[in-house]
Amino acid sequence: MRNLKLLQTLEFRDIQAPGKPQCFSLRTEQRTVLIGSDHGLIEIDPVTREVKNEISLVAEGFLPEDRSGCIVGIQDLLDQESVCVATASGDVILCNLSTCQLECVGSVASGISIMSWSPDQELVLLATGQQTLIMMTKDFEPIMEQKIHQDDFGESKFITVGWGRKETQFHGSEGRQAAFQVQMYELALPWDDHRPQVTWRGDGQFFAVSVVCPETGARKVRVWNREFALQSTSEPVAGLGPALAWKPSGSLIASTQEKPSQQDIVFFEKNGLLHGHFTLPFLKDEVKVNGLFWNADSTVLAVWLEDLQREENCTLKTYVQLWTVGNYHWYLKQSLSFSTCGKSKLVSLMWDLVTPYRLHVLCQGWHYLCYDWHWTTDRSSGDNSSDMANVAVIDGSRVLVTVFRQSVVPPPMCTYRLLLPHPVNQVMFSAHPQKSNDLAVLDASNQISVYKCGDSPSVDPTVKLGAVGGNGFKVSLGTPHLEKRYKIQFENGEDQEVNPLKLSLLTWIQEDVFLAVSHSHSSPQSVIHHLTVMPSVTDDEHGQLSISSSVAVDGVIISLCCSSKTKSVALQLAGGQMLKYLWAAHPAESPSLAVEPWKNPSGFPVRFPYPCTQTELAMIGGEECVLGLTDRCRFFISDTEVASNITSFAVYGEFLLLTTHSHTCLCFCLRDASFNTLHAGLSNNHVSKGESLRKVERGSRIVTVVPQDTKLILQMPRGNLEVVHHRALVLAQIRKWLDKLMFKEAFECMRKLRINLNLIHDHNPKVFLENVETFIRQIDSVNHINLFFTELKEEDVTKTMYPPPVTSTAQLSKDPDGKKVDLICDALRAAMESINPHKYCLSILTSHVKKTTPELEIVLQKVHELQGSASPIPDAVSAEEALKYLLLLVDVNELYDHSLGTYDFDLVLMVAEKSQKDPKEYLPFLNTLKKMETNYQRFTIDKYLKRYEKAIGHLSKCGPEYFPECLNLIKDKNLYKEALKLFPSDSQQYKEISIAYGEHLTQEHLYEPAGLLFARCGAHEKALSAFLASGSWQQALCMAAQLNWTKDQLAGLSRTLAGKLVEQRKHGDAATVLEQYAQDYEEAVLLLLEGAAWEEALRLVYKYNRPDIIETNVKPSILEAQKNYVALLESQTATFCRHKQRLLVVRELKEQAQQVNLDDEVPQGQESDLFSETSSVLSGSDMSGRYSHSNSRISARSSKNRRKAERKKHSLKEGSPLEDLALLEALNEIVQSTEKLKDEVYQILKVLFLFEFDEQGRELQKAFEDTLQLMERSLPEIWTLTHQQNSATTVLGPNATANSIMAAYQQQKTAVPVLDAELLIPPKINKRTPWKLSLLE
Repeated sequence: MRNLKLLQTLEFRDIQAPGKPQCFSLRTEQRTVLIGSDHGLIEIDPVTREVKNEISLVAEGFLPEDRSGCIVGIQDLLDQESVCVATASGDVILCNLSTCQLECVGSVASGISIMSWSPDQELVLLATGQQTLIMMTKDFEPIMEQKIHQDDFGESKFITVGWGRKETQFHGSEGRQAAFQVQMYELALPWDDHRPQVTWRGDGQFFAVSVVCPETGARKVRVWNREFALQSTSEPVAGLGPALAWKPSGSLIASTQEKPSQQDIVFFEKNGLLHGHFTLPFLKDEVKVNGLFWNADSTVLAVWLEDLQREENCTLKTYVQLWTVGNYHWYLKQSLSFSTCGKSKLVSLMWDLVTPYRLHVLCQGWHYLCYDWHWTTDRSSGDNSSDMANVAVIDGSRVLVTVFRQSVVPPPMCTYRLLLPHPVNQVMFSAHPQKSNDLAVLDASNQISVYKCGDSPSVDPTVKLGAVGGNGFKVSLGTPHLEKRYKIQFENGEDQEVNPLKLSLLTWIQEDVFLAVSHSHSSPQSVIHHLTVMPSVTDDEHGQLSISSSVAVDGVIISLCCSSKTKSVALQLAGGQMLKYLWAAHPAESPSLAVEPWKNPSGFPVRFPYPCTQTELAMIGGEECVLGLTDRCRFFISDTEVASNITSFAVYGEFLLLTTHSHTCLCFCLRDASFNTLHAGLSNNHVSKGESLRKVERGSRIVTVVPQDTKLILQMPRGNLEVVHHRALVLAQIRKWLDKLMFKEAFECMRKLRINLNLIHDHNPKVFLENVETFIRQIDSVNHINLFFTELKEEDVTKTMYPPPVTSTAQLSKDPDGKKVDLICDALRAAMESINPHKYCLSILTSHVKKTTPELEIVLQKVHELQGSASPIPDAVSAEEALKYLLLLVDVNELYDHSLGTYDFDLVLMVAEKSQKDPKEYLPFLNTLKKMETNYQRFTIDKYLKRYEKAIGHLSKCGPEYFPECLNLIKDKNLYKEALKLFPSDSQQYKEISIAYGEHLTQEHLYEPAGLLFARCGAHEKALSAFLASGSWQQALCMAAQLNWTKDQLAGLSRTLAGKLVEQRKHGDAATVLEQYAQDYEEAVLLLLEGAAWEEALRLVYKYNRPDIIETNVKPSILEAQKNYVALLESQTATFCRHKQRLLVVRELKEQAQQVNLDDEVPQGQESDLFSETSSVLSGSDMSGRYSHSNSRISARSSKNRRKAERKKHSLKEGSPLEDLALLEALNEIVQSTEKLKDEVYQILKVLFLFEFDEQGRELQKAFEDTLQLMERSLPEIWTLTHQQNSATTVLGPNATANSIMAAYQQQKTAVPVLDAELLIPPKINKRTPWKLSLLE
């Protein structure tokens, strides 16, 4: 749905040269034009408008002096730096333009009618006057000569075995003689010049020749290959014209055919068969087709037509029409009309070989024209809901308009079409925001037809409905009506006669003001014209547009864009410079017309590095910026290139939409965006862009966006349309609706496009909860409200699924308790109950069910109330309907169980009848329950529903005879705590439950809580056993006292307790028990010496006056302990030093390995762009080498094996993967164990001094002090990884190098797993803890 837009016109008038021009060719590298005349050759530069070379062929004798000679072909030869010229007399001349030397490389006596070079300039084909074809190499060595007329079909002749022949077919009313009718050939057209026509395929492998057969007099097309072998001959086509053009892409050969009532452009396949056609807008014998020309990329077909003389003294014209195809329909996009008399008569035309949409035209009066077109989409530019999202497509004298707001009509169909008297060249929509649906049409006669929307007094015959019309349909569409046609008054009429496209870039900028651009024919200047409507006295449908003012601009203007909001006009020159055009917005004011450079936010003039074919104005971060897109897909914001893969873009309100070569559609919000964020979003293709990115079909281009809607219209390469709802547009529109409290529109859009309905609440919870009644009234549908309930979840979708593009400060903090669903359900239920509880009954039930803890009992009770209500209420729901709906939300068995839990048998029967349960299953059970006593009945129901806490509560009320059953249930379901609350503490039931609970705890090896339970309920013997097992010697002795045990029994108990306490290394408690209850102080002293409680042992010795024990037991124990401490310290010191040395070695080896790997890998950094993001050139596993360790296999193991693997992970074996961590762990343990010895060493030092063992005391004190000092000195040397990691984080800076950054990065990746981070913290040695005895110093 695109049109061809004229970017610029290059004109070179009155070229000073002798003779009359006959043909021309292009010199691509020199960007000059070669023109052949009856006098010779002339080379011109169209840009500088000067003649560069002039070579006379008359002077050299190649052309006659009487000007009767003719040049039939000119070809610029890039390899030979020469120009090849063929004359009708038969000479082939090489002309060196730099030296002006001429060389005749060959001559054909019979003359040459055509010269055609292959696209690769390796072969040249000559058609001679003897009806032969001569093929030569580029060095003019003949390859072969063949007759132009061949009797054979060619190598691709169709093979038939007789099936389906005409003789075997049934011919109906024609009779059998139709099988033997001879094909009648029509003669060539009367205006046919009978000259052969040659065209090459784009790859140069085949060429086609159109000639008039001398036997039949009809034209035929023959296809030859590069080896000059005939491939095929076209099927007989009546009225075949001489024009011939092979599509460069190679699929079709275009020619013309005159039919009884029309003129067609027909297409042949390579095998000679017809394949499609389209009709020219002329009748038979009205025009003749002089030539067909495909542009370089095969998208545009130029048709050169000329009026035939039908009446005397009639004005004849020549036409150049540009046709394109889309969705199998041919559109006439541009029509240029030239006069056939005087200087305006067309001599030749051709497409540029490099620039696909550049057309070169040569007129007889030495007038050269060059037109540059490009594709554009003509769409309305409004941004409010009144804009209908119109897109206009030019198709000859019709304008096909599609209104995308109301219907998406695929081309070539349309919503309505405008019928114009002349072919249309340009369409423009009004730039006024409130009148964006009005459009103006510029046709080939330079008339502007203005169509406006609104009520028309009568039916407009020039507006016809398209695909939306039809019999029996009422069209709700308002079509525009023709207001007036305006004729443009030019100052100089001659200018208009020569150049049919004098005005370009027409823009409807104000109600009665148009802007147009014309280009100077003598200098690189442009003029901006203000076309103003002249006041008309009569109310005629024809008016006048006069040029009220003009502004000259230095440079060639190639684009003009206008902002409908700011009224700014931006101009782009051919060199890429951007200008701002200041114009008078109000006619009453004095016109302030000026042109100044467009400046970027930094204050510098904007200049695109490459000319952009599409430009738009947009507000980015509060600044008005110019956006540009080149024909090579480079996208610019101001003068900075931000992307090089953009195929189309559109600015819609505050959004920028783009399609890319990677088949994605990007959408960016410009309101809060900055240039840097847009640049980052467009340049980084690998980062996921969330809602801003969407996959689209290959080759999609943006057609338009429907304002205040979510529809984005895309067109595929073939021409068909696709409507997508881009997630960014959808969410932005939904947020706007929610901000305006338009819940219904937002809900319908979200439901249709599958947007999670939680967004209605999460967008602004406070506002939603304050307006729940508005929400209910707008939705006004029970089904839709129920749908909203069913999608509710605790998740905040604004943080997970639909995060806003820019963090909004207006977002309220959510409920930290996570009770969002309950809050919404309660609020909506309250609103519905206040509005109409009967109408919204089902929604109220849903609000109960959807709560975090479903309130099924309340729901069932409401259903039961419905069943009990007798009087009918309007909009009310019956109990049957409510229950039927409830079964859709809740499982029937769950609902049955909850109804049973209400103890209401009527409700149970009502639910059971609606379920699939068999009455034989539930009726006997219900009948049995009804016969029971109430408490036992409820106990049975609760036990059936596995509500055991309620069950024992009901059973406890049934009497003492049911207590054994209750106790068994308590034991079975472990409900001791709940059961103890049901009985008084002085009751027998309480004691039995406590004993059972204590026995249960004893089985669980929880002896102390069991003993407390036994003691509380008076079971002292059981309590004694429990306390004895738990080692609670004080409680055990208390129980023994309450049992009135004898001294012997207490002595035996105390010895048993002492044994258990010794096992638990509680020597002091064991000694206290033996001394006080067994009266065995000697054994108590021995236990204290064993536990190193020296001072307590001495206290007992002196208490019982036994100094002999000091010599026999105390001193030997002290000396032995001193030796053990000294040996332990020596062992700890040796182990500490060994581990420390090994740790230093391991670290050195690891650093060496990292440096070696880093040196090997860093040179590959330049190729890192070739790898994906998920893989790194320098991965952690590669850098760590032998020292790396993967936990991936460990994590997949069972828990038992995982614990085993964790124990093995830190292995002290040399060479193990994490040996350095294992050494750190071992050193940490040594330091901590040594720190814990301080108190023990202090105690033994005191008794060593007391008993005059000074030498042993000093030895121990010295050894312990040396050990502590060694560890203190070694701590900074061992625990250094923390400092290394801290420095790695700050490695970036002005002094950083690539190697240092990479080394620090790898050290961070491979140093220590996260789970072992605590090993990096050095142990603390508390220097304030007293342990030294100063008396021993």
